[in-house]
Amino acid sequence: MHGFGQYERMSQPLLPRRRFLRRLAMSSAVGLVLICISLLVGMAGYHWLVALSWVDAYENAAMILSGMGPVANPDTWAGKVFAGSYAMYSGIALLATTAVVFAPVVHRFLHYLHADPGQKR
Repeated sequence: MHGFGQYERMSQPLLPRRRFLRRLAMSSAVGLVLICISLLVGMAGYHWLVALSWVDAYENAAMILSGMGPVANPDTWAGKVFAGSYAMYSGIALLATTAVVFAPVVHRFLHYLHADPGQKR
């Protein structure tokens, strides 16, 4: 049994479809957790440091996290520092989440290209 993030080697056969789908579901769940934690941190920062309501904090955090841009402009020094830092973090978080979610698909494709013809499913 492989642990999370441990992929089969080139000399090993392709993972059976059922186990691959389980791996893909686990990666998607990890990606969802990363997004939820990032969104909660952003909401808290916008609520407490920029003084937005929770709904407006959600909107602003979601827009930044998705790469669309800010909705509200902070007036305080702390709010501006948080907004800039959260924007930089969000860019990295978006790339990291994409990598975590799609890693099993990319690995399976590359493994398929290198597997022996008799091992392909």
